Amino acid sequence: MDMGLRDKVVVVTGASRGIGFACAQAFVREGARVALISRNRANLDAAAASIGDCAHRPTVFVADLRDATQALAMVDAVESTLGPIDVLVNSAGAAKRYPPGEIDAQAWHDAMDAKFFSYIHPLDAIVKRMGARGRGAIVNIIGMGGKVGQPVHVPGGAANAALMLATTGLAAAYGPKGVRVNAINPGGTMTGRVHEGLQAEARMSGLGAEEILARQEARIPLRRLGTPEEVAQVALFLASAQASYVTGAIVPMDGGAASVI
Repeated sequence: MDMGLRDKVVVVTGASRGIGFACAQAFVREGARVALISRNRANLDAAAASIGDCAHRPTVFVADLRDATQALAMVDAVESTLGPIDVLVNSAGAAKRYPPGEIDAQAWHDAMDAKFFSYIHPLDAIVKRMGARGRGAIVNIIGMGGKVGQPVHVPGGAANAALMLATTGLAAAYGPKGVRVNAINPGGTMTGRVHEGLQAEARMSGLGAEEILARQEARIPLRRLGTPEEVAQVALFLASAQASYVTGAIVPMDGGAASVI
């Protein structure tokens, strides 16, 4: 299916690895003009090189999106280089997981900086420009931790919940201006962050990480974790004209693990 994304200018944050990288790769394969955003130049260059055999080589921009000034400078640089931004896929930042006894005030601040503000800073700059142009699509890759309380993911889950509210609120505010804002909530997904979460749970429970992973998969109706590529396919749909009447949606992708409305 042609998703109608050819030559669209797409910004993907957190694009050097994990779900962000899978999203960037998927949009490049659709013929979009993709800007890869991350804090680490070496990781970005490696990601761009690995996508380089596709039709459109992505362009890299280094920015620490926890800093609003750097985020705005990134948006200016992308639009100066590639043109007006059509799509933003927010996948930057991941809040650290802690056993409850290790949480302190700094952990709460770090979680908001790492996950909430690293999304809000580029989103705020881009959604206003999209609204002024009368078009655009934003997809926030958030996480089921914002809907289901988990003892090892309380600060990060709180940041995720705040992002869900921001997604639905901005969808209502900018829908009349032609901008759609949606989100995806991955559950367990085979990325590097899985290892961090397993280690945190192991410290809290005293069980081995492999046993914890097996128990997690047994609780998932589909009996496995998801893949970054599966999340990327849903992001493609939400960003495309195929989803032209979808806004303010929060799409769960947890294999049916959370029985919530």
